[in-house]
Parts: sequence; C-alpha cells; structure tokens
Amino acid sequence: MVEEKMGGCWSQTKDQFDNLEKHTQWGIDFVEKYTKFVKERSEIELNYARQIRNLSKKYQPKKKEEDENKYTWCRAFYSTLNELNDYAGQHEVIAENMTSQIIADLTRYAQDVKTERKSHFHDGRKAQQQVEASWKQLESCKRKFERDCKEADRAQQHFEKMDADINVTKADVEKARQQAQMRHQMASDSKNEYSSYLQKFNQEQNEHYFTIIPNIFQKIQAMEEKRIERMGESLKTFAEVDRQILPIIGKCLDGMTQVAESIEPKNDSSQVIESYKSGFEPPGDVEFEDYGQAMKRTVSETSLNNSRSDNKAERPSKGKSKTLWPFIKKNKGSNPEDFSHLPPEQRRKKLQAKIDDINKDIQKEMDQRDALTKMKEVYIKNPQMGDPNSVDPRLGEIANNIEKLQAEAQKFEGWLAEVEGRMPVKSDPPRRTSVLYETQNNTPPPTNNNNCAQDRESPDGSYTEEQSSEVQSKVQPETAESGDEFDDPDEEMLPTIGTCKAIYPFEGHNEGTIAVTEGELLYVIEEDKGDGWTRVRRNEEEEGYVPTSYVEVFLDSNAKDS
Repeated sequence: MVEEKMGGCWSQTKDQFDNLEKHTQWGIDFVEKYTKFVKERSEIELNYARQIRNLSKKYQPKKKEEDENKYTWCRAFYSTLNELNDYAGQHEVIAENMTSQIIADLTRYAQDVKTERKSHFHDGRKAQQQVEASWKQLESCKRKFERDCKEADRAQQHFEKMDADINVTKADVEKARQQAQMRHQMASDSKNEYSSYLQKFNQEQNEHYFTIIPNIFQKIQAMEEKRIERMGESLKTFAEVDRQILPIIGKCLDGMTQVAESIEPKNDSSQVIESYKSGFEPPGDVEFEDYGQAMKRTVSETSLNNSRSDNKAERPSKGKSKTLWPFIKKNKGSNPEDFSHLPPEQRRKKLQAKIDDINKDIQKEMDQRDALTKMKEVYIKNPQMGDPNSVDPRLGEIANNIEKLQAEAQKFEGWLAEVEGRMPVKSDPPRRTSVLYETQNNTPPPTNNNNCAQDRESPDGSYTEEQSSEVQSKVQPETAESGDEFDDPDEEMLPTIGTCKAIYPFEGHNEGTIAVTEGELLYVIEEDKGDGWTRVRRNEEEEGYVPTSYVEVFLDSNAKDS
C-alpha cells in the first residue's frame, strides 16, 4: 500500500510538472507572437507614411507651376499637401513609439522570462532527481532487507534440520547454528537500515511535495502572472500610442479645413483678368465699303487733291489687318526672345520681369566685385595674407559678366520702351476700316523687319499676324495706281512741329517708312497719335514714319500748346 501510494504521488506530480512547463513555454511563445504582430503593424505605419509623403511630393508644384500660387484655390491645395505631409509624419511617430515602447521592451522581457523560467524548471528537475535518487536508495534497502530475511529463514531451517539429524556431528550442528544466528543478525540490521532510510525518505518526500516544489511552482506562478500583466500593459500602450497623436492629426485636419475655407473665388477671378489682360483696345466699327466710289471718281485736280489729303489723314492707320483682335492666332513655333508673340500687356509684364531678373544678377555680380576688391585691398596692405594679383582674373571675369548683363538689360529695356510706346491710348479708340477701303485711300503699312513686335503690330497698336499673300496682291495694284499721287511736286508740305534724335538705328525697308541712323537729327512733322509711329522729314524730298520708341522727340512750344 505504501509503495503504491508513493508511486502514484510521484507519477501525478511528474505529469503536472510537465504540463506547467508546456504552459509557460506557450505563454512565452505568445509574447513573441504579439511582438511580431506589433512589428508588422509598425511596418504598415511606416509604409503608409512613406506612401503619403511620396503622394504629397508627387503633387507639389514644379518650378514652372509657381505662378499657380497667386490663386487661392491652388494655395489651398498646396497647403493641404503640406498638412498631409505632417499627417504622414504622425504615422511615423506611431511606428517609432511602437518600436521603442512595445517591440524593444517585449523583446528584452521575453529573453528575461526565458532565463527565469529556465532557472525555475532547473531547480524543479533537480529536486525531482533528488527524490528519485532517494526513492531508488529506499528500494535498494528494502530489497536487501527482503533478501536478508529470506537468507535468515533458510539458515534457520538448515540448522533445525542438522540438529534433528543424529548422523550429523556436533561440530556441524554448532556451525549451522552460528550461521543461522549470523543470518538473523544481518536480517535485523537490514531491517533497521530499511526502517531508518524509509523514515528519511518520507521526510524528504514531504519536504519535496510540501515545501520545495510548492515554492518553485509559486515562483513560476508569479512569473506567469507578471507576464500576463506585462501583456496587458503592452496592449494598453498599443492604444495609447495612437491616442497620443490624435491631437496633432486633428490640428492637421483643422489646417486643411481652414485653407479650404480661405479660398476666395472673386479674388481668383480678378487674378485671371490680371494675368491674361492683353492691353488691346476693342476695334472700332467697320466702315461701309462703297465699291461704287471708284466709278464716280474723276481725273480732275480737285479729286486728286482730295485723294492726297485723305491719304495723308489716314496714313497712320494704313497697316491695319482685317483680323479681329479677339481671334488672333498664336505663334506655334518657338517663342522669340523679345516675347513678341504675346499681346502688349502680357509682353510688357514678361519684359519687365526679365529686366528685374537681369538687374538682380547684375547686383549679385557687383556684390562679388566689391567683396573681391576689398579682399585685394587687404592683400595689398598685408601681403602675407595673399597675392593681390591672384584676384585680378576673377575681377576681370566679373567685369565681363556685368558688361554682358548690362547689354542684355539695355536690349530688353529697348523692347520694353517700344511696347510702352505702342500701348493703345484709351482716349483715342482705334478706327477700323476694310482692307479694300484702305488700299484705295492709304499708302502701304509702315513696318520693319526687326525681330520684334513691329512685324506683328500695326501703327495703331493692333496685334496682327503677317498679311497673307492674297491681301498683299490686292494692295499692290491699287498702290501702283495711286503711287503717282504722292510724288506730285505740287503737293503741299506739312510744317515742322519739332525735332527728334534717333537713339536706335532703323532700316525702314517697308514703303511709308524712312531709314535712320543712330544719333541722326530729323524734323518732326506729325507726332505720335497713340499708334507708336512718328512722321519725320530729313529734307524736302525724304520723309516717312519711324517707331516712336526709336527716337527722342523735342516738340516746339507752339506745338505743345496746340
């Protein structure tokens, strides 16, 4: 009964010990599983933040789109992109906090729990081994006691048999008796030893099951409860990490709402007007084309004089095109350097912006020149600091750069002056006539072949394309017929109203214009009427139109008063 009871208790304890070992290992595996889960969530947050940042960067304005910032709806969108970038940063914060507060902490804790668990179960196995060793020793004592008892019984039976046999000598009987006594003594000693060790084993067994093992199990239980508590803290931190960034995300969303509410449709509409304002005046009424007038004309002196006077009065508008200004075709080729493909107002803005950029570059070069000049002065005063001549190459290079930039600025300023001189005057609206009427009463348009807006603008500032061959073919015959009228030596010459000085050379290839050289002095016989052209005279035989922006006009006092 005792043996069966002891064996049952050991077997039961052994099974529970193994179950606890499996359970604690499963708990540690669960911690590592949760750590892996948080790590994957952190990677998702990082990837999401990276994708949001890439999306924001993809739709950021390019350098060529910087003009869009003048519209409130564009600024609102770009501000939303910036807020979205900050929003992505908060998801990066989530990933960083999860890595530092959960993943790293649980990874260290899992290693510590493994070490602690290993120590506890090592102590448990050691205690089990000691109990098993004591049990084996007890079994050995029990078998020895059993064997000695059997030997004593056999020795006693042999003695009794020898003593009853009359044929056995007395010496043999005495020897058998002593052998029996010795066996009985050995059995008695084995009994005492077995009894003593049994008592010791029971004491060790009680200590094992009621003291040592419970203490070990209590430590394992405390370890397991701490692990469960740590899991709860990690789950709470998992939620708090998200909660901490909610206020900042709320600010990002509030920022998006505010910029959306700051959009001003009327202001954006005004910006469109400012951006695309052409500077053209609306065309005047189209006059009636009287095709019967040619039939009524006579060759009388009066009609010739009337034609000449009409021609003189209408000459500034002879270059008008019949293309209405709202339907001007844009140049599909490469844009010219002087922006002559643009309407006057837009061209003026572009030229002014270009001049401002060149002036900034000139200022930078001048600042560098001043700095190098000061450095050279320092080197001259203190030769040990450097060679003054080493600065000269760079100063020469800067001087060349400044000269080139100033020449370029002067070029663009000339174009700007030309545009500002050609801008239509609102008080003098243009008068539009048909091509046929113009060719009958006017001379050919005064244009030049310079690479600027003169190839596209008529003297009244209207923006036109080059005349088609069809229109030119209509104009040429009429011009040939009426050309003799302007060569009449009896034609009355217009009085001079001032003088002018040419500040730019003008070739004047087209009929109606006159070529001038830079610095040449001329007489002014008809001032600019707002179309960008001034009528001048060199002598009694040479007169014509020149661009107003190419000359400096000095009107007489009487002309100014009139």
